Amino acid sequence: MAIIKDKNGQTNSINQVRYGCAIGALYSVAAIPGAMPITHCGPGCGDKQFTSIAFYNGFQGGGYSGGAVAPSLNAGENEVVFGGENKLRGLIKSTLKIMDADLFVVLNGCIGELVGDDVGSVVGEFQKDDIPIVYAETGGFKGNNYIGHELVVKAIIDQYVDKFAEDKDKEKGLVNVWSLLPFQDTFWRGDLVEIKRILEGVGLKVNILFGSGSGGVEEWKTIPKAQFNLVLSPWLGLDIAKHLKKKYDQEFLHIPVVPIGAKETTRFIREVVEFAGIDNTKAEEFIKKEEKEYYYYLEHFADFYAEYWWGLPAKYAVVGDSAYNLALNKFLVNQLGLIPGRQIITDNTPEKYRASIAKEYETLSDDVSTTVDFVEDGYIVNKLLKETDFGHKPPIIFGTTWERDTAKELKGHIVEVGFPASYEVVISRSYIGYRGALSLLEKIYTTAISASA
Repeated sequence: MAIIKDKNGQTNSINQVRYGCAIGALYSVAAIPGAMPITHCGPGCGDKQFTSIAFYNGFQGGGYSGGAVAPSLNAGENEVVFGGENKLRGLIKSTLKIMDADLFVVLNGCIGELVGDDVGSVVGEFQKDDIPIVYAETGGFKGNNYIGHELVVKAIIDQYVDKFAEDKDKEKGLVNVWSLLPFQDTFWRGDLVEIKRILEGVGLKVNILFGSGSGGVEEWKTIPKAQFNLVLSPWLGLDIAKHLKKKYDQEFLHIPVVPIGAKETTRFIREVVEFAGIDNTKAEEFIKKEEKEYYYYLEHFADFYAEYWWGLPAKYAVVGDSAYNLALNKFLVNQLGLIPGRQIITDNTPEKYRASIAKEYETLSDDVSTTVDFVEDGYIVNKLLKETDFGHKPPIIFGTTWERDTAKELKGHIVEVGFPASYEVVISRSYIGYRGALSLLEKIYTTAISASA
């Protein structure tokens, strides 16, 4: 259960929560190789973020600095009454002795912010000694972990990366990528690897910043040298790119549709290459090679798609964050010819971005449009799904664990594509790009025919 405010400022409870709170951005830190989060919060806060974001969401695990590893103040009654600055100071000292990391990030939670702990002052004592440490104010009332992510990224840039920005020269062809939210997006690890593979394949040098493809903290130091920033999502990362524009005079390219399949991926590549102003010869060779392989597999898949006697889903619904929701809709309509039924975005998209995102659904294809609902409450989500006319065939629902019972009630199929995904074990799977789309096709139609057996 979580508490939110509607646009009229009224407080309402919601169930079946689909994101963490702002301090959940500790997993944005954990996703940076060599970075260590330190949480200034109560004993349950970090554990709840782990079990929801990183465990019952593809069972991703905490890795080197997440899960039970991340140091925490474990604030109690004493810190609520007398403040936790001294205890935080001791925690940081102990962490520096015990934990091996290239960068430490202190995340201030609800208790610290409410009682007025001056976390910046405490962290500043260590910063004066040239210790690589920063802090971010990420109390849960600031918003969810999407908002927390942007707060943490800006904190790292302003308090740490900026020290290495003396060289104002930009490196032609170097791009910073701001895209899917680590851990929250169930398939982020494989997806970011695929994004980097594609961009490097066309001749760019890539700061992917998070995950196994990242050079870690050393890579973050080169952020100011990038020729431009690429925001590959409907809205997440835009504030970061605008911040970097003001700070380092870096241009940015915003592409709202995360590409799935050949059509969108080829379009994505050409738009990026044109913006970067690099020679497109390598890019066109890469496209030719990737499309040849992609359509080879699709040609053989077509026999199944055209001839399968038991019948396949014709209409679908997508329930999830804005990035995957929009990406899936573009793919399902243009690549598979499926009919959109109900689209529900659940990431509490900031109001200022909703109109532009909704407009994308009006032009899914030349002759296909649909509408989108922005809903967070699980009761309302499932009510909308049950009210949707999916025709005489069982629908396929791209959603989360929360939609499983509704899918059964509708005699439909469920493919879990977002938080929480507690019936998926995800290690390095990707659903985007050329290669990820093939994995997605396998998942969709294995699910469909298995349910028919």
